[in-house]
Amino acid sequence: MSLARGLYSSALTLLSPLIWQRVWREHDDRHSRLERLGILPATPAAAPDRERPIWLHAASLGEMVMMASAIEALRRRYPLRPLIVTTMTATGAAQAARLLHTPEGSSELAPARHHYLPLDFPCSARRFVSRLRPALVVLVETELWPNLIASCARQRIPVSVVNARLSPRAFTRYRKVGALMRETLSQVSALTAKAPEDLERFIALGLPAARGKTVGSLKFELEISPQAVAAGKGLREQFQGRRVWIAASTHEGEDALMLDAHAAVRARHPDALLLLVPRHPQRFETVAAQSASWCESRGETCLRRSHMHAESRLEQSRLSVLVGDSLGELLALYAASDVAFVGGSLVPIGGHNLLEPAALGLPLLSGPSLENFSEIAEVMTAEGALQVVDDAEALAEAVITLLEDESQRQRAGQAARERVARNRGALAGTLQQLEDLLPS
Repeated sequence: MSLARGLYSSALTLLSPLIWQRVWREHDDRHSRLERLGILPATPAAAPDRERPIWLHAASLGEMVMMASAIEALRRRYPLRPLIVTTMTATGAAQAARLLHTPEGSSELAPARHHYLPLDFPCSARRFVSRLRPALVVLVETELWPNLIASCARQRIPVSVVNARLSPRAFTRYRKVGALMRETLSQVSALTAKAPEDLERFIALGLPAARGKTVGSLKFELEISPQAVAAGKGLREQFQGRRVWIAASTHEGEDALMLDAHAAVRARHPDALLLLVPRHPQRFETVAAQSASWCESRGETCLRRSHMHAESRLEQSRLSVLVGDSLGELLALYAASDVAFVGGSLVPIGGHNLLEPAALGLPLLSGPSLENFSEIAEVMTAEGALQVVDDAEALAEAVITLLEDESQRQRAGQAARERVARNRGALAGTLQQLEDLLPS
């Protein structure tokens, strides 16, 4: 083990109480916590090479949603190979379960299953890789775990990083551990970056230039399922023609701003309905209570999506806020809306995925913190699809304008939808790179 990786592993050991505390929260009853130590059933050693699994790792819910099209394509292209998907978070695990579901009686595809990624201790990573025996490892974005990648290199398993991105701020942090990054990136077999500047940063950190190429963002490959659109249409029917705007993926500190903006919107349009969707499930209770208190003080009502049923008779005159507290329904809630604000952007988080509402043809609103989606935000702003607002007052003005001006709303939504369509193509480039590492 190199000095750099030895120091890294020692630091992980010292921080292990804090790491394990986080892992303890990110758990569900379908999996043993021992997976975090690399303990899981082994792939049979006698399995033919052509049937060894493909292992794809995406950290959390957002990355799993983005990889839906790639996962489907991999299963069709390599039907004999089991697909192993790992995540770090419980929300990512829930999304993986939905994506990997195979109808009973289906025999055309090899099995697919989910595990939690082991902590990056040398023994855990080595044990996990040895038991999986993957033919190929696919890491999404910046999931560069040094001991995991070193274990793959030791067993001569190719590692591909897809949709790779590295912000200037992250690049600065990684340069502080330059020796560790050079070693790790030298063991990556291939990397597809979403933008040229991302590729340049990876090369500067130590990726051999011949192993990297730019193919665009897999986020543009998002496919909106007919089921999500139909579910959104069903919600719209329950809303009975009301003006609806959504504030999605909000963080602590943003929810109150959304409610302040909604007060101004309701003052102008008393029938307006806000769909408020917190980013993290652990905040559902807090946001629902905050919204209910806010509504009660105004003589209005708040409803939680999990308490709403197809036969619900909504108090249309008083219902002001619907809190989205059900997993896997964000696309349907977008499809039920007229205008979309995407959170994590009025607080210093860096923004969240603008492309889901864009693909549904919604006009986009966001705060100024968009570091994680800067190139997408620039394109959408230039197209007239995205407006950036600085505070609750500006947000309310933008929502009111879009709700009142149907032609402007349609122009912005159409521009968003067309931009998504024009930027597709990253999936084909990504699959070609994987094909080079793992011929069918």
